[in-house]
Parts: sequence; C-alpha cells; structure tokens
Amino acid sequence: MASLNVYSALVVLFLTCGAAMATKENDQIIKDNNCETKMGLPCVLEAFTSIFETGTISSKCCGELVGLGKVRHSAFVKRTLENPLFKDLSPARIIAKSIQTWNNCLALIDSPSPSA
Repeated sequence: MASLNVYSALVVLFLTCGAAMATKENDQIIKDNNCETKMGLPCVLEAFTSIFETGTISSKCCGELVGLGKVRHSAFVKRTLENPLFKDLSPARIIAKSIQTWNNCLALIDSPSPSA
C-alpha cells in the first residue's frame, strides 16, 4: 500500500512538480497547451515508470503519450527533473530514457496492426 502512495505522489509530482522552480519556458509550454489534461492518470504513471524507473508502457498509453506531443513530453520530463526529489538522478540518463520511450512509442504507433 505504501508503494501505491509513493507512486501516487510521484504521478502528482510528474504533473505538477516544481512549479516555482521550473523554467518559464517549460511552464509556458505546459500552460499554453493544457498539457495536464491530455493524458489519463494510469498512462501518466506508465510513462513515468518507463522513464524514471524500470517499467514498460502499453500501446494505449503510447498513443496518449504521442498524442501529447514531443515538445510537451520533453517539457514535463525537464520540469520533473528540476524537482529536488529527483536531484540524485542522472539527467542525461533520464533524458536518454525519455527519448527511448518516445521513439519506442512512435514505432509502436506507426507500425501497422496485425490483421485479425
């Protein structure tokens, strides 16, 4: 149960963290594009664990992530990295995982579905 609370807190941080510390550019991108309502909470959690921990992201959530757009996705990742809770993480590693998740999702979304 504590794990669920930690994940819930991380998701909230992923969506809203570092508002006072975030760069104006990232905040402006997020605000201007109403980003915080473009992904459902379960998919935000999947994306977060895929990038900041060890996890996978489903095709459904890849669709939501790609629908969010690369600029907004990058802004969220950068804003999350600015939060002191994540100061011990390697920004280069997280950005690399973010790019990998984005590219994997693009490939999954762009690939044709097998015929039934």
